[in-house]
Amino acid sequence: MVELLLPLFVGAPLLLGGVLFVVPRNHPLQPIVGMGSLLAVLAGAITVLVVTSGGTVVAHQIALWPEGIAIAFVADTFAALMLTAAALVSVVSFQYMIVSGESRSPSIPGLVLILIGGVAGALLTADLFNLFVFIEVMLLPSYGLLIFLSRRGNMAASRLYVVVNLLASTLFLAGVGLMYALQGTVNLAALAGAGVDPATAIATAVILAALGVKAAVFPVHGWLTRAYASASPAVAALFSGLHTKVAVYVVYRISAVIFEGESAWMAAIVVLASVTLVVGAFAALGERDIRSLLLFQMVSGIGFILVGVGLFTPLGLTAGIAYMVHHMVVMGSLLLAASAIEHTYGSGRLDKVSGLRIREHLVTGVFVIGALSLAGLPPFSGFVAKYVLVLASADAGEVVVAGLLVVVSLFVLMAMMKIWAEMFNGKRHADVETLAARERIRTRRGLYDSDAVDEDEVAEEAAHAVEHTEAPRGILGADDDPHDHRGTRVRTSLILPALILAGISVALGLGGEFLLHWAEQASHGLLDTGDYVRAVLGQ
Repeated sequence: MVELLLPLFVGAPLLLGGVLFVVPRNHPLQPIVGMGSLLAVLAGAITVLVVTSGGTVVAHQIALWPEGIAIAFVADTFAALMLTAAALVSVVSFQYMIVSGESRSPSIPGLVLILIGGVAGALLTADLFNLFVFIEVMLLPSYGLLIFLSRRGNMAASRLYVVVNLLASTLFLAGVGLMYALQGTVNLAALAGAGVDPATAIATAVILAALGVKAAVFPVHGWLTRAYASASPAVAALFSGLHTKVAVYVVYRISAVIFEGESAWMAAIVVLASVTLVVGAFAALGERDIRSLLLFQMVSGIGFILVGVGLFTPLGLTAGIAYMVHHMVVMGSLLLAASAIEHTYGSGRLDKVSGLRIREHLVTGVFVIGALSLAGLPPFSGFVAKYVLVLASADAGEVVVAGLLVVVSLFVLMAMMKIWAEMFNGKRHADVETLAARERIRTRRGLYDSDAVDEDEVAEEAAHAVEHTEAPRGILGADDDPHDHRGTRVRTSLILPALILAGISVALGLGGEFLLHWAEQASHGLLDTGDYVRAVLGQ
């Protein structure tokens, strides 16, 4: 009976999201329904994951139409694992939106629910045209989230996001059209092994190229860092675990079903993945803003994930899937921590905010866990995933790729040390309270970052914070701090979402065998797609 849940993952969030559009903006039902729906999706995804953990594949034909006509939803371990991770990141990101007040902006809970409905549809569908539809369902609320929650008043970045994704969607649809013209179907199960035909392989390559744009693979990666850097920090964290990862998931699925791991195409993926992880890691070193730096690390992480599918060995697929889950959790944690810093201090620039190590113990703890995990150090989830990925590369004879993974990980660590040295170490700047006060005023009034604020009011707000907020416990001396460590600090409720994801990263690292078990089971379904094909076709 669990197969009856599959259409609900899509239909329920879309329906409830639509209902929330007619609920008054500040009505308590908005966050309650939003969070309740996301928790229900998470619970359902965990249920499906447990059911499929033994290799079972569940499928449902919508409205009981015959196979080939009905919209087919199918879930194996891979789809269930990705849906669980996506739902988890959505729950935690929405929790941050509630605490920061962003959920009170127009239609935000409804847009988030429609987004997760589109994500679920893209992960569960077994039809390329329906995949295109669900990707568009994902994009429409994303446009709204970018615009409604943007505080920077920079619509150019939002326009860039829209234009790039529309072009990628057009290319994707062209590939689907070519596929239908050649094969007479766009049902994934019916296309199993069709990549042996050269013309079909080219049509599939067009589809994968479109997905590469959406996943921000080199050389079409620049749009992501520009668009996400101008979005709300919480939206950037939410998107990091959804949009690019859905695109990468589909690359895994298509490579397994249509190409069946054909070596020539997989070798091309390995090359692009290797360049992507190098470019992202090196570009991050030149950034002076914590969010921009982390976004380039996100691009680099896409390269790490794609190496797994490029190898297309049992160990390579296992490592790639494990790294994908790890990356969703850790990047979500780091971006939410950066969000809390920006929301509190009014800036994420490394040269404007410093000395957090002494004042912000929880923020420091979250950053240390996320940074070490991203760099691939034990005992965190990143170590487990990167270690197995390096082993898989060496085992597949890709010694250069294995060495590249290790070297790039060192550059990731350097980037994290740069944030630590400039933002967490050092003495707090004298004007930090002014920045924080200006941010609080703009937040209360819903102003853009470029809007002017009365400086006398800012000075009064800053003085009030210094006067009424005590220094953290355990700090005995002034330590040359301009305000004796009094004043603005990140609220516990604001850093809690990032702390939850950081804790999960630690748990996945200490329970690495558990993570690898799920990833290995998911890889089995990609290496042998027989059960997936039979479930979709009803055989």
